[in-house]
Amino acid sequence: MIKTFDRYIFTRLMTITGFVTGLLIFIFIIIDFSENSGDFTDRGATLNEIWYDYYLNYIPEMIRLVSPVAVFASCLWLTGQMANRLEIVALRAAGISLYRLLAPYLVFSILVAGSISYIDGYVVPRSNAVRAEFEQKFIMKRTERIDRNRIYRQESPDRLMLVNYFDIRQNIGYRVTFYTFDDDKLIETMDLGRMAWDAEKQKWTLVNGTITRFHEFGYEEITFDRRDTTLNLFPRDFGRTSSDVYQLTYPEIRDYLASIERSGAGGIAMPTVQFYGKLSYPFAIITVTLIGVAIASVRRRGGRGVHIAAGLVISFLYLALMKLFEPFGYSGALDPMHAAIIPHIFFFAVALLLLFSARK
Repeated sequence: MIKTFDRYIFTRLMTITGFVTGLLIFIFIIIDFSENSGDFTDRGATLNEIWYDYYLNYIPEMIRLVSPVAVFASCLWLTGQMANRLEIVALRAAGISLYRLLAPYLVFSILVAGSISYIDGYVVPRSNAVRAEFEQKFIMKRTERIDRNRIYRQESPDRLMLVNYFDIRQNIGYRVTFYTFDDDKLIETMDLGRMAWDAEKQKWTLVNGTITRFHEFGYEEITFDRRDTTLNLFPRDFGRTSSDVYQLTYPEIRDYLASIERSGAGGIAMPTVQFYGKLSYPFAIITVTLIGVAIASVRRRGGRGVHIAAGLVISFLYLALMKLFEPFGYSGALDPMHAAIIPHIFFFAVALLLLFSARK
């Protein structure tokens, strides 16, 4: 009997979660379209571009965002329904504990968490990249650029560079200067009118350059019109934005963080917190599953209204705590990993406490 009941719970969870997810995505699209339709029209976006380039590529991100809420709602609804129908009481009378009843819930939540982790790591970044291009073209948004003017980078241990302005759309840096040192002594500078990234050659094209070499008797200058070269820096090292991490796969994020450290760009705390936040986010699905079952398994006055209210409060507090700790990680007050995982650890402890205090 219990195996049949396991299948029943798993199937019902899948159905309710799918329905809630689809409903939330539909509501979001309607609201977002009503807010941005004016920008779409004013800037010449076609219906095909709006739906295929923007909303179709927004759906994976929306699935990632709403999945904990959808799973939480399905757990509250299904478990509350079973409690009201006295099905949980009957199972307990048959010797089946709440912990055993939790098994199909955990299997479902782990499968969903694993799926969301994969989607977040390999599907969402690609769709976000396409959507970001659409937003830059058709939606008037505040810029997310971290680096704007006068960008300093360390190209190698003895070579620094200054880029006065970098165009992230064309991958061109303007008014660039390289400084080469021997210990603490400046031995060479190179001034460029501009430097452009050649995607085919995977090299930089230096334009209108003047090399000045210093020695004990004075200096000498060498000029050139155009030259191809390889640097330890790439376009992404100059055109960083606050949403870069969300457009990269897990392996690409590790390379991205390594390139920031290598280039001496600074500001590595924010993308590091975002990376650990991405890794730990699916764990919230397991946590809210435990909380949902613990809350809804006990009949209370007010029925589902109480469960829904409790679910909304817990969801809000969970999100608020995640957002509260992020700035501490950005500023360095907390280790980036700790800033990302402390909210999940705290609410997992709350989930266990609620589960242990529920009637078995």
